[in-house]
Amino acid sequence: MKKYLLLFLMLSMVCCARRYDVVVVGGGTGGSAAAIEAARCGACTLVVEQTPWLGGMLTSAGVSAIDGNYKLRGGIFGEFTDSLALRYGGYDNLKSGWVSNILFNPKVGARVLSNMADEAGVKVRYGTSLVRADSIDGGWRLKLSDGSTLFAKVLIDGTELGDVSRMVGAAQLDDRHYVQDMTYVAIVKFYDHEVLIDMPEDYDIEYYRSCCDNPLAENNGGFNPLGQQLWSEEMMLSYGRLPDGYVMLNWPIYANDYYAEYLDMTVAERDELYRKAKNRTLGYIYFLQHELGYTTLGVADDVYPTEDRLPFFPYFREAARVAGRDTMTVAAAKNPYEYDLYTRAVAVGDYPVDHHHIQNPHREELSHLWFGKIPSFSVPLGVVIPISVDNLLVADKAVSVSWEMNGAVRLQPVIMGLGQAAGALAAIAAGSGRKPSEVPSAEVQALLLDHGCYLMPFLDLKPDEPGFRDLQQQGVRGEVRGKGRTVGWANETWVNLPR
Repeated sequence: MKKYLLLFLMLSMVCCARRYDVVVVGGGTGGSAAAIEAARCGACTLVVEQTPWLGGMLTSAGVSAIDGNYKLRGGIFGEFTDSLALRYGGYDNLKSGWVSNILFNPKVGARVLSNMADEAGVKVRYGTSLVRADSIDGGWRLKLSDGSTLFAKVLIDGTELGDVSRMVGAAQLDDRHYVQDMTYVAIVKFYDHEVLIDMPEDYDIEYYRSCCDNPLAENNGGFNPLGQQLWSEEMMLSYGRLPDGYVMLNWPIYANDYYAEYLDMTVAERDELYRKAKNRTLGYIYFLQHELGYTTLGVADDVYPTEDRLPFFPYFREAARVAGRDTMTVAAAKNPYEYDLYTRAVAVGDYPVDHHHIQNPHREELSHLWFGKIPSFSVPLGVVIPISVDNLLVADKAVSVSWEMNGAVRLQPVIMGLGQAAGALAAIAAGSGRKPSEVPSAEVQALLLDHGCYLMPFLDLKPDEPGFRDLQQQGVRGEVRGKGRTVGWANETWVNLPR
């Protein structure tokens, strides 16, 4: 009897290790949120992640300064920021740099997400990638780089560039223009001794001399040759100051932004691109050290477990976007009630339309995309559902948004919100035997409201306040309407505008 019981347990373990309700390929910002939500909803969930960390652009790429949604902290995004605030002694302590109200050490952010995933019961295979995906009846057969084969009812593309969607032939939007500049971020710190680096390959002082107001800058009445303000050295270095004294170097003005049309590149071509982008960043550090005299400022040796101490991959602002059941546009953000997308709302954002094209030779024709003003907005569920492939969802920057609107949707809080929505939809579909496209948005919205998420960007009530759920539901039904406005850099929407 014991022998048969042992055999049964062994077979059960094998099945659990090979068959999942939800497999998320890419444990990035959206992928991590999708996996946590799916697991919390009862789905047996696996994340396949190439790096040793969860979090994607928030952590693995080093963009540990959150853009927007400071007043719209709900759902998993709100839990994540609450955990950061708790670790650093309060939200005020997260305002250490002027670019954001929430800054943190990427290593701390990765630990928070790992803990959240563990508590939810998410299984993670680090250092692993997807090699092949075949659609089978009712799901997917997946072959991984470690040689294993898995089966999933629902597959979620959480990759930075939409690689899974392209692998399985999901249709893409046909409005592609110039890709946004990427950035190889660096987390640096001040040492108590000189840490000078050698001049990197392809170093050219012209890339950096106008990064700030300094004796070497081309100064045109306080502006650089691109017409941007010459900030002081102190403002440049305090921009991304982290709460524990480190500095995030993600400076968009004559620094470490890098232009290349990377979306159609092979793996080998991307590797070469990463090398060049790293050298652009190392050149910036070399300039700071050798030309501006910051001889003790160097790459932190205790953040990333990489050979060069730089992040695992660059910050990509754009992916190959799928054609989805809904496509979010700037027009829909500016005039939400002229469209019906808000009725399927599952995530919110309040950032302007921010495109980075400084390094692009055609930047002048793209200058209107620098902080284009829109009200705060909702994003509909259909952006995570490709029109051409069943049982596939998208949870990162490859969601179905127009090229221009990507400049506002690509930010970490919005992607985390869309990832949570994708996870909720995947769990519902897997648990009920339906395709994701067959699940009404109202079911997903109800589950997200259970978990404290914003559907509409109304600032009148917070998730923990009485009446929040009713107001949100009235909003998606069109029974109440919000009024948008721009206050400085912030975009707001209120049902009842404050005086």
